[in-house]
Amino acid sequence: MKINKKSKFYFPKPFKERVINFFQSLLFWRGRKKGMIHTMNITWDHVRAVFFPKNFHEKYYYLGSVPWNEDSELFLALEPLVIFLDYKAKPWWCPRWVLRFLHLFGNDNSIVRVRNRTLANLSDKLTRGIMMVDYKTKWDWYDLRISIYGDKQTNWLADAIESKFYRDGRKETILEQLKKLNPKGDYSFKSLKDLEEELVELHDQLENKQKSQNESNL
Repeated sequence: MKINKKSKFYFPKPFKERVINFFQSLLFWRGRKKGMIHTMNITWDHVRAVFFPKNFHEKYYYLGSVPWNEDSELFLALEPLVIFLDYKAKPWWCPRWVLRFLHLFGNDNSIVRVRNRTLANLSDKLTRGIMMVDYKTKWDWYDLRISIYGDKQTNWLADAIESKFYRDGRKETILEQLKKLNPKGDYSFKSLKDLEEELVELHDQLENKQKSQNESNL
């Protein structure tokens, strides 16, 4: 809960304590525990990633939950969104390493923790709060759900990626089922709706055929 500085319940910390807390958050100290929150231990590898990122994830991780497995289909689907979020979030005059620095020492490389409030607020101000909150598949491998903080355009792109990933994945799954039921059929030219209808029709035909065989055996 944030207490208004004009409130009678507000008691500012002594200047010495605020200075110590600030430098503790910058130096490579072990994580500190405050209540239920525990900040992570910053290592030299974290610092190296700020100035010398070695892959896509380290380059853009200041945006939040950025995909890291570059060989996965999810990465191929989300890569354009991350690049667009970076275009929207990074001021043209601001080096990207500054945003990674603020994300590390201000937000503890997290979307939920705060290591240093001043740096975290500066990070939010520079990026305007634009970030990728989460991405996951729910009911099926192609049922992609993307959560972001962004403007109308970034949300349009996220929705478009979700829809295309679902359509392509659903079509691929149905084609596999159709090939098992009718290996000689050619379904490559058909739309998703036609494929779904074709699958239902084939299932009905097989059920009717099975019923006829059962009745003839009686």
